[in-house]
Amino acid sequence: MRQRVRIAPSILSADFARLGDEVRAMEAAGADLIHVDIMDGHYVPNLTIGPGVVKALRPLTTLPFDVHLMCAPVDGLLPAFAEAGADILTVHPDAGPHVHRTVQLIRSLGCRAGIALNPGTPVEVLDYLIGDIDLVLVMSVNPGFGGQAFIASQIDKIRAVRARIDAAERAIDLEVDGGVNMETAGLCVAAGADMLVAGTASFAGGPAAYAGNIARLKGG
Repeated sequence: MRQRVRIAPSILSADFARLGDEVRAMEAAGADLIHVDIMDGHYVPNLTIGPGVVKALRPLTTLPFDVHLMCAPVDGLLPAFAEAGADILTVHPDAGPHVHRTVQLIRSLGCRAGIALNPGTPVEVLDYLIGDIDLVLVMSVNPGFGGQAFIASQIDKIRAVRARIDAAERAIDLEVDGGVNMETAGLCVAAGADMLVAGTASFAGGPAAYAGNIARLKGG
């Protein structure tokens, strides 16, 4: 079931010295979700934030928190992020020994469950998960750092995921993250994406530019 295009600015590109103000500004500018990148310095070569930051931001916005955990092992971290206020918890299928059990855990915590596919992860990993998940995140860069260039081969993967979602006849979000900008956003949507994570493209130009950035990412 294809849904309207929604924009999830990644706070990885925000001004961390004024993070709360940045989140408020993005909500005012028309963002649909706030994307929170959690990196552990192990699964990916970078270290970002923990559940304490998510908890601190939670009272400042009514937007859903779309939390992407690039962490392994991931299961032990999930309860803390759910308690901190995450609405969606997205994990990588190779971030724990039993990904189906991980999905069950996420749903038991009252969150929507997402599966992230790295550029080298085959689409077939979804075949026995599609009935239990709420979101598929196609990574169009290798995870770990913001500002990377879009990997064009992932357009075919977006199409393949779209076909699986349509066949499942479930309301599953198809999200793309990595190198999403004014040029690549339209390619992603045309291939079947309905949720776009954008860091640099959302936060470029400062708060006065945010509304225009989001509108252009949506194709407006």
